Amino acid sequence: MATQQRTIGYLVEQSSSAGMVSAKPMFGEFGLYVDGKMIGSVCDDQLFLKPTAAGRVHAEPVPEAPPYPGAKPQLLIEADRWDDARWLGELLRITAAELPAPKSRKAKRSE
Repeated sequence: MATQQRTIGYLVEQSSSAGMVSAKPMFGEFGLYVDGKMIGSVCDDQLFLKPTAAGRVHAEPVPEAPPYPGAKPQLLIEADRWDDARWLGELLRITAAELPAPKSRKAKRSE
């Protein structure tokens, strides 16, 4: 079951207080970004966030599960918690703050 576009729209809208929140198609599902930094994914209409110490504390209690077979477990944010926009925005913001900046891509040199 693929993620529905309305799920992505709702998550982006609910978490707008985190900064510039966006979702980009990735392997048939979506990667979730805050200010250009990938913080998690949305797979099968479920929100998965990269685990961080501050994120775990803010989301407690929070289960962990892999977003797809073979993936490392991530924080699984239950859908009933998405309705609290202030809480969700803060969770995404503190998760992004704890993750490293994305590595810059160097242009390929042609020889």
